[in-house]
Amino acid sequence: MHQHFIIHKPDGYLSQFVINENHRKVKHKKLLGELYDFPSETLSIGRLDEDSEGLLLLTTDGMVSELVRSKSVEKEYFAQVDGIADLSAIHQLESGVEIGIHGKKYTTKPCKAKLLNKTPNIAPRQKKIRDDRHGPTSWISITITEGKFRQVRKMTAAVGLPTLRLVRVRIGKIELGDLKAGEVIPVDQLKAM
Repeated sequence: MHQHFIIHKPDGYLSQFVINENHRKVKHKKLLGELYDFPSETLSIGRLDEDSEGLLLLTTDGMVSELVRSKSVEKEYFAQVDGIADLSAIHQLESGVEIGIHGKKYTTKPCKAKLLNKTPNIAPRQKKIRDDRHGPTSWISITITEGKFRQVRKMTAAVGLPTLRLVRVRIGKIELGDLKAGEVIPVDQLKAM
């Protein structure tokens, strides 16, 4: 019988369980297995980079992994960006922006984006991002159906708003809610996407 998990990946962790021995730089990185005693065949569905945090789904079922990673499932992120986001930047994000993927130019698919009028109700990061004296920041929500390498960070940078903090808050119908950083919840099945 397959097992599934919903976790709140904290910043500073890699979305993997083992490290390729050829990468010396990552030997002392934190891995998901430090958060919970997962079965040996567990895999993460999609990834969040080391500096990103939030909702991550894990499973022992490769078929579920394929379903969740498909373009039919929305992934929503809250991004704290450097500067004040305006409607022009939001419209650019929604229409698609040009980013670099593996050295090639790529235009992102249209997505949903909106300004968040206040700081979302998520716990502060353990490590401070920067001092407020360095200028204003703002929060935006971006919902995509694709998942290119560091896509949301590249998208906000393309409209002049580099991402300072990135939190995935929803995958399909599954929400991060008030799950605390590092918390793991075993579930019988992953809700319909």
